[in-house]
Amino acid sequence: MAPNNPLPIWGNEKTMNLNPLILTNIQSSPYFKVNLYELKTYHEVIDEIYYRVDHLEPWEKGSRKTAGQTGMCGGVRGVGAGGIVSSAYCLLYKLFTLRLTRKQVNGLIAHSDSPYIRGLGFMYIRYTQDPKELWDWFEAYLDDEEEIDVKAGGGHKITIGHMVRQCLVKLEWYSTLFPRIPVPVQKSIMEKIKENPPKQEEEEHSSRKGSPKHIPDGELSFGEAEKHAQRRPSPTPQRRGSPPVKRPSKARSRSRSPRRRSPKRSPPRRSPPRRPRSPPYRRRSPHRIYRPRSPPRHVQVDDFARELEREKARQRREKERGVSRSRSPVPRRRSRSRSPIRERRRKSRSPDRKHHHKSSHDKHSRHSSERKHDR
Repeated sequence: MAPNNPLPIWGNEKTMNLNPLILTNIQSSPYFKVNLYELKTYHEVIDEIYYRVDHLEPWEKGSRKTAGQTGMCGGVRGVGAGGIVSSAYCLLYKLFTLRLTRKQVNGLIAHSDSPYIRGLGFMYIRYTQDPKELWDWFEAYLDDEEEIDVKAGGGHKITIGHMVRQCLVKLEWYSTLFPRIPVPVQKSIMEKIKENPPKQEEEEHSSRKGSPKHIPDGELSFGEAEKHAQRRPSPTPQRRGSPPVKRPSKARSRSRSPRRRSPKRSPPRRSPPRRPRSPPYRRRSPHRIYRPRSPPRHVQVDDFARELEREKARQRREKERGVSRSRSPVPRRRSRSRSPIRERRRKSRSPDRKHHHKSSHDKHSRHSSERKHDR
């Protein structure tokens, strides 16, 4: 049964301002439909939270894989991207169905048995209450030092105060979102949080920035520096029982003769006299002979003219040689050396060639004479 004076709900009174995907998984969960349906009272739900809740994420560990999903299936939206909803969110929605009173909500956030009961109480306020009233609910718990592990599978321990500040400042909460806070309300909350920083940060800031010691005006005088100089210990401490050493005054020490040094002590080392700074230009010593890197300009001009004359003479000689070569007769080709066998063959063939030449000449003369006779 609903109480007579339930706490008013801000926003959607049917969905508790939850994400549609989370709400659908809660309502279709067998744990919510079977196990939590039997719980009818506020104290029974608190006992169930004590025994069944070990984190405050909306999904159980490893039950929801969003890698590679985009569009309606990415993030916390979409039908096919859901997983196994956690018992914490099922019990949170069960508290919403009971329509808690203000006294019951205060009992949740101040419970001493389990930090998870307190954590679900703060989340119930964040989801169901007016943003203008959030600061009044959370202000007293900003520096609460009780620890709670909010991550599925463990590994993220934070204090209740840190969790409360995160609920006020951020919208994201482990792959889901809290209801939005209007901008003017959010600005006022941020200003109030800056005025109330965490205790640890405040202590660290005060330890880093050492506050200077204040000297009252009555104790301050112009002779403080002289008093401080007089309080300084002497560089050579005196032994107990020995009479104080009297130091000679400056006037007496000047009039006295210099003390004789013992032969055992070595004379003090004197630093060599400083050399005067060298001028910006480089001085030349008279004993050193400096060879110029490049000859004077007039020498360079004479050498160039001399080289030019040499080159012209060389070209002239080359031209003369070329003309003399063109006029000289072409040397005859050297005859090949003949072997004795070739020489014998040539001699044996030479009379036959002469006879053949004579016979061909006789035939030609006969033929020409016959032609004349016919004519």
